[in-house]
Formats: sequence, structure tokens, C-alpha cells
Amino acid sequence: MRVIVFGATGLLGNALMRTWKNDEVIGLSQNDADIRNPEQVQSCFTRFQPDWAALAAAYTDVDGCETNPELAFAVNAQGAANVAAEAREHKARLLFVSTDYVFDGLKATPYEVTDACAPRSIYGKSKAEGEIKVSEILPDCCIVRTSWLFGLGGRCFPDAILRLAATRREIAVVTDQRGCPTYSDDLASAIVELCRKHASGIIHATNAGDCTWFDFASEIIAANGLKTTIRETTSDEFKRPAERPKYSVLSPASLGAFGFQMPSWRDALKRYITARSAVI
Repeated sequence: MRVIVFGATGLLGNALMRTWKNDEVIGLSQNDADIRNPEQVQSCFTRFQPDWAALAAAYTDVDGCETNPELAFAVNAQGAANVAAEAREHKARLLFVSTDYVFDGLKATPYEVTDACAPRSIYGKSKAEGEIKVSEILPDCCIVRTSWLFGLGGRCFPDAILRLAATRREIAVVTDQRGCPTYSDDLASAIVELCRKHASGIIHATNAGDCTWFDFASEIIAANGLKTTIRETTSDEFKRPAERPKYSVLSPASLGAFGFQMPSWRDALKRYITARSAVI
């Protein structure tokens, strides 16, 4: 199987390139193919003739999207449509990576793939529009929603907490947002399996279990044996440009239907910390 990975230098793209074995995998950075440019996307499909395209390229700066909505929609919606159109033209399958931020966070039970999207942020709206566009162009595409992604090779919450802990005695973290931390290497493994199983439709893929950002930060500090105090705060006290869902736990049922179960987020965090220690 020949696969092209758009966004191969990002956090998830890096993990896909490390994880994907026994297939021919071509990693493309933004310099290789800016997905906003249909001609560049077309050139990549014509040159490589893939069986699958994994679309991990995205504008993921959630707060940045609020001040750059045109860029957010150009990349996350129209860019996704450009890739889907060329995948259809070249009879390739497409896996599009989406987000828990397509939901409004008003539920109190895990979101199923059948729940309606109601994004509150520009980032969420742009990804939701991307889902619609790729589904219209390629009805058999695979849309993988994930959440709270962390890993090597890019900015992420655990890395930020550990860097802050190196210079601060106390860090304030919100307690009123709950989701599923997801290790990029585990998500990459799931994506590889889904492509090999010719998956289609919407699938939720996160590490098992859920927590608040406060819980996550506390576990990061404890796992590293640090003395930094994690102080509770709320979204109202810690204002951000983009509104985050208060609850965005994704149900694992759709991933389980393909016979795949991801490890717990605590287990994933331990492996991330070990891997991070080896490269810093």
C-alpha cells in the first residue's frame, strides 16, 4: 500500500512517519504541498499515485484561529476539500483528522459519532466545515476525530507544563474542562490500522479514560517527581480568545467496532515522558 501523509512534520504527522511500517509512506510538509493550493495537491497525487492519503495538515492554533478565521477556513475546510477532490480524481482513499472541538461541550456523557456538531470556536467551525466538504466529495472517506493531542515533535500540553514547572513554583490550570488526552503515537497506530482495514465513516479515537486539564497537569507533575503546585482555576478566571468545550469526551465505541482499543491516557503519558527524556 502506498500512502501520502499531508502534514508530515507536525505533531501527528511525525508520529505517523515513525509508526507506519511495512507500507510505502511518503511524508509531505507544507513546503512540499500547501493544501490551500489545488495545483500543488494535484501534483503530489499525480506524482505518487497513492492508495491512501492521510490528512494530518491543519491550522491547529485554537486561539490563533479566532484572529485569523480566513486562514483557519482556508486550511481546515477548503484545504481539506482540495485533498479530497484529488483523492477522488485519483481513486485514492482519504483519512481526514478532525477534532472534539466540533462539539459544543454541553453533554455530560461521551459524544458519539451520531451526535450533531455545534462548534463554539472558529477552529471547531473550520474543522466541522472540513468534515462536511470531504464527506460530500468522498462519501466513503474516513474522518477520525481525536482530542487533547500530545506527543514528541510539536507543541503540546505536557511539554508546556514541564517547561513552566522548570521556572515556577505554582501553575494555575482549569478544572472545568473535561476531555481525553491522546498520545500522538497511539493515535498514529490507530490510523494505520484503520487504513489497513479500509475504514470509512466517522470514528472517534482517543486514549482510554478522561480527565480535566487540572487532573492532567497534576499527573504530569507527579509522574516527573516535581514539587510544583498545580492550583485550580476556571475558564471564567483564565480567559482565552477561543471558547473551549466544557465537556468533550469522545466515546470509544466507533473505534471498538474495528477491533481496536487504545491504552489509557495515564499509560500513554508515562511512555511520552520516557520518550521526551530521551531527546532533551
